[in-house]
Amino acid sequence: MGQPALLAQSLRRVFGDRTAVDGVSVRIEPGQIVSILGPNGAGKTTTVRMCSTLLTPTSGSISVAGVDALAQPRQARRMTGLVLGGDSGFYSRATARKNLLFFADVAGVRGSARRASVEAALESVSLTDRADDKVRDYSRGMKQRLHIARALLGQPQLLLLDEPTNGLDPHVASDIRQLVRTLAESGVGILLTSHYLAEVQQLAHHIQVIVQGKEIAQGTAGDIAAASGLTWVTSLSTEGQPESLVDALGGWAGKLDISQQAGVWQVRIPWKGQARSDLIEAWLSQQGLGIPVDLVTRPATLEENYLALVDGLRQVDAQAVPDVPGVPAAGLAASAGLAAPAIPVAEPEPGSGISDSGRPA
Repeated sequence: MGQPALLAQSLRRVFGDRTAVDGVSVRIEPGQIVSILGPNGAGKTTTVRMCSTLLTPTSGSISVAGVDALAQPRQARRMTGLVLGGDSGFYSRATARKNLLFFADVAGVRGSARRASVEAALESVSLTDRADDKVRDYSRGMKQRLHIARALLGQPQLLLLDEPTNGLDPHVASDIRQLVRTLAESGVGILLTSHYLAEVQQLAHHIQVIVQGKEIAQGTAGDIAAASGLTWVTSLSTEGQPESLVDALGGWAGKLDISQQAGVWQVRIPWKGQARSDLIEAWLSQQGLGIPVDLVTRPATLEENYLALVDGLRQVDAQAVPDVPGVPAAGLAASAGLAAPAIPVAEPEPGSGISDSGRPA
């Protein structure tokens, strides 16, 4: 078996008297998509920045395709593609092809391989027919694809994707997800961060959950579900009093999500084990109500599993440790995301500042 695309072991990073990451390990095989999830401040960003060589760990080891990233960071970077996305990062008055020729130079791609690498990257993201258009005329989805093309210059073995579909319309986001799948199928190892847990559920082969700098769960979406203890979710609308439903369900369900719309109660029931529809039917009968037409029981989503896992851990922490005045709790709905800002490229004057060869004028 070949070298992993990424092997990060026992990573630890200390900032002053605060430990941001404590013993986290990440392994990505060629063709595998791994996603890191966690609340804001959990250590995701620090972990990803260390894996990308943008930040040196206090202790631990990192290798990219067998190259020691701490001893040989330049060589490791040549094997790593980083996609931060956004509207900046390109010369907007130059064409996509000229931009990529310039960044191929920056990436150290030389000679005949330079132009071949650019053409291959454009083809990979389906931008060949628009390669001679100026970047300022690109839609947001096209710019996102161009960011991925830039990361593919030099044929990296590891790709770090930060929010690849953020702000895109559903159709374009679907195209980007298919592109990510295709890249993985070609053998590229991918570390994915995303606020859209449905996207993570669709793409990731392996998921790691980090809280307070430590890994608390890892594995497939099914493994995360098992760790959370949340299996099924039932939703229904009812005119009955949902407070009595809590007692009727006993200890079979977690905390009910109850809201009211137009005088009708909307109830969401998270089951800790078997979905006990018989308990719901018995309660409805006691209320003199029939079975509502919108009564649905389905498997819990990754987002529901993740929130149940993190929420449960925080409830344990809250019981064990008193609140510290002046220290706000991070939002539970926050999920994976790389906070490192895109590096802006200053607009040269006059003109695009890039010659026909793609090099600075």
